[in-house]
Amino acid sequence: MSLLTFAIVCPLAFVAGLVDAVAGGGGLISLPAYFFAGLPAHVAIGTNKLSSTMGTLVATVRYALFGYMVRHHVALGVACGLTGSFIGSNLALLADSSALMVFMLVSLPGVAWLVLRTKDLDAFSERPLPPARSLAVTGVVALAVGAYDGFYGPGTGAILMLLLTTLGHQGVREAQGTTKAINLSTNAAALAVFLASGEVLVALGLVAGVFGIAGNWVGSSLFSRRGAAAVRPVMLVVIVLFAARLAFDLATTLA
Repeated sequence: MSLLTFAIVCPLAFVAGLVDAVAGGGGLISLPAYFFAGLPAHVAIGTNKLSSTMGTLVATVRYALFGYMVRHHVALGVACGLTGSFIGSNLALLADSSALMVFMLVSLPGVAWLVLRTKDLDAFSERPLPPARSLAVTGVVALAVGAYDGFYGPGTGAILMLLLTTLGHQGVREAQGTTKAINLSTNAAALAVFLASGEVLVALGLVAGVFGIAGNWVGSSLFSRRGAAAVRPVMLVVIVLFAARLAFDLATTLA
């Protein structure tokens, strides 16, 4: 590793942490940074897991202290997210991901339209679901998105936020708390696998993680002050990055 490697990765880890704390999807920024720095694919993914887990841990703790965690939603969401991730990662060994990428790419304009059309994602929470139904929706969303995370992965946090607010009728802050708890658990599980297989550059991951922590701190403070108003523009940026990542991955797969 050279100083140039750190110079490429660390500033982008800060930006990724900020984006991730506000709307999810920070991996769409941080993971390419490791590729740009010349790391092999598995090492890039593993090292990114270390830095992103550090940042997500800080954001999760801050959101818990802010009172954004609804315990039964978080507990069920984490359990279903981990289950879904296990199922998805096993499916990834058997299936071709190109069909999923095509489906997601075709769906993104509709997702962008929904975000643009919805001036305030908190508006859905004005018509809350009955408690049992709300819990069930949380479990189903966490299971489905967890499976997606295990199968492919990019944009998981943003997808969770959008579905928990629009389908689960959760307030943006509550949805953010559940999303961060799920993200932290799935990231930690994946990190353990990469550490055990020796696919993590620990020194680089720790330094980038410090920058990620700073980004998550700034982002969580911004989210705490502005709530849904901060989420919408950042989520639109994430959708554009997600579309670019999907198109690139699809082109690479079909080449």
